[in-house]
Amino acid sequence: MTFKETLDFLYIQLPVFHQIGASAYKKDLTRTIALLEHLGNPHHHFKCIHIAGTNGKGSSSQMLASILQEAGYKTGLYTSPHIKHFGERIKIDGHFIDEAFVVQFVQDIKHLLPQIEPSFFELTVAMAFKYFAENNIDIAVVETGLGGRLDATNVITPLVSLITNISYDHMDLLGDTLPEIATEKAGIIKYLVPIVISERQDEVVPVFVTTALENESPISFASDFFQVKKKGYRLGKMRCRVNQSNGDKFEITSSLIGNYQLKNLAGVLKTVEELKKYGLDISNKAIQNGIENVLENTGLKGRWQTISTHPLVVCDIAHNEAGIQLVLETAQSFKPTRLQIVIGMVKDKDANKVLKLLPKEATYYFTNAHIPRALPATELYEKALQYGLIGEAFDNVNNALAQAKSQASVTDLILVCGSNFLIAEVNEV
Repeated sequence: MTFKETLDFLYIQLPVFHQIGASAYKKDLTRTIALLEHLGNPHHHFKCIHIAGTNGKGSSSQMLASILQEAGYKTGLYTSPHIKHFGERIKIDGHFIDEAFVVQFVQDIKHLLPQIEPSFFELTVAMAFKYFAENNIDIAVVETGLGGRLDATNVITPLVSLITNISYDHMDLLGDTLPEIATEKAGIIKYLVPIVISERQDEVVPVFVTTALENESPISFASDFFQVKKKGYRLGKMRCRVNQSNGDKFEITSSLIGNYQLKNLAGVLKTVEELKKYGLDISNKAIQNGIENVLENTGLKGRWQTISTHPLVVCDIAHNEAGIQLVLETAQSFKPTRLQIVIGMVKDKDANKVLKLLPKEATYYFTNAHIPRALPATELYEKALQYGLIGEAFDNVNNALAQAKSQASVTDLILVCGSNFLIAEVNEV
């Protein structure tokens, strides 16, 4: 099979979350364990960092991988979902997984699929770990897919675990309250393994502290050690001042723009501190360069991604209440003459919670991705009317974006958001 034929085979044969939603989620680790045992347990052959959270885990993963690359370590990176290319999920030093490896891997394990019945995500986790082990990486940064406790990635024993933000998302699978969701995320906390929490959120602190105590895991709340403030923007990057709890101060420049990245930066900086305790040689220069060059080093897409400047057009995968709130704050900080929002969501998200946050004075272009889970643009349009949001419905995000551009002045800001899968269909991303 060719690479494309191999991917088509996997999408057809295996439950894929982005296509069918919750029914693709497997609530235990038995299939992942079975696959990895067949492969010789490759995850036992490299060091790793494990990252969970509702928002921010992807950006934090990419920043850590970039820092480790700058420090000279051969670095594996596993994230999901991909935006444009399957290879975004599995990288070494920023390079996509070799397509020939994917083809051969699937050929080698295809006979096991009827017996093990893994999900698409479980298979890609096993594929990533096998690829990392065969390529003798120094360390891997591994992002959870959904939750933590029952996530397929939760078979690893990392040097450090990091949990970013906890907010409402995937409530049908993870729970209806923040403590319930936090309990699932806290499932990545391992016996004696240091755990870093990016920010103190009063409602979930007891969950993390209790779980850490049960596992005798040293726990740190990064925001207690690093206060990161935005100074401004320069040459398309965000300048930040970092105040440490010991009184030290320094400045750092991030190519990931957005107020929400300030909290992620604190978690990343504290995680690096913990890694240094294992003897990893990570200089201040590697930290600075890793954060400033994260886009070049890892190829990250969809996080406040600027695709044009006059007018400013930004794509962001923000898709839940907390994520949309933060991305709106960032948008307003640019003080646009007018904010235009191109938005599409999926059916299993609570659109009402997002719509009630959106400013009535913005101009809207409601649209949808072309996947079974997508909420039709006309339905989103009808829901939005109930919140006083005025706009038009489009069946294609690129048509919606073209219309927004045609109506925009050079000082407007056009924001495309609401779904990973919507951003994936933007031609310019």
